[in-house]
Formats: sequence, C-alpha cells, structure tokens
Amino acid sequence: MAKTNGKMIANNKKAYHDYFILESFETGIALHGTEVKSLRMGKCSIKESFIRIENGEVFIYGMHISPYEKGNIFNKDPLRVRKLLMHKSEINKLIGKTKEKGMAIVPLKVYFKGSLVKVEIGLAKGKKLYDKRQDIAKKDQKREAQRDFKQNLRV
Repeated sequence: MAKTNGKMIANNKKAYHDYFILESFETGIALHGTEVKSLRMGKCSIKESFIRIENGEVFIYGMHISPYEKGNIFNKDPLRVRKLLMHKSEINKLIGKTKEKGMAIVPLKVYFKGSLVKVEIGLAKGKKLYDKRQDIAKKDQKREAQRDFKQNLRV
C-alpha cells in the first residue's frame, strides 16, 4: 500500500466513484524540467487519464500538466504520454491481474514525496450502477447522522 506523506498535487475522486480499488501502488513518473515546475504550482489534472501496459512498460495517457508560463520553447505537450517507473515484479503482477475480466489500472493521486513526483495507481474493478447508488445512499445517511449529531450538540 502506498502512503502519501508529501504535498498533494491532484486527486482522482472519480476513480473512487466508478471503481472498487483493490490494491494501490506507488510509482515514479518520467517528466521534463518545465513539467515539474508546473506541478509545483499545482497545475495538473488526472480526471480523464488512464494507464496501459505496453511491452512490459507502464504508461499514463490523458494526464494534463499545464505548460509552465516561463518555459517558452522547453514546454512539452500537456497531454503527452508519460512513462511510469515501477519494478518489473510489480508490472508482471499488474499484467496478470488485468487479464481478469473487469479489471483496470487507474491513477488515484499525484503528489510530491520529498523532491520526487509520485503517482499512486490502483488496481480497480468496475462498479455497476446499483453499487454506485448504494455508495451515494451511504454517504447521504452519514451526512444526515453528522447533521443530527451537530444539532444535538447545539441544543
């Protein structure tokens, strides 16, 4: 399990809504200098991104890192494909798990760990519509209970 103890850059709440996260992994990411500077300013989105394994390497598609304002010619394409850095054994484990029906790999968080940029990815199983409804109902019940608890404290 990956622990996030650095500065959070981006969080993918949609992944938690659309998938059951079975296991998570901490990965590094191959970036260029201006991309890191842009991340330090918090300009990143992983809402529409997804992960593929090709030729034994892990890549993230659709991760948007806004161009650095002072980067001029050194800026890269904001939506370019970026390589994730993982151990071979972890990649082989992911390959085996994703061959099962309904399994996917989704990015969960992007954060700084010291001076390094890390991406937390999750091995996920897709939720059905009724699962999503149950989660929404649970959240509503929890919110109601919190509201009642606060009102009881005031009285």
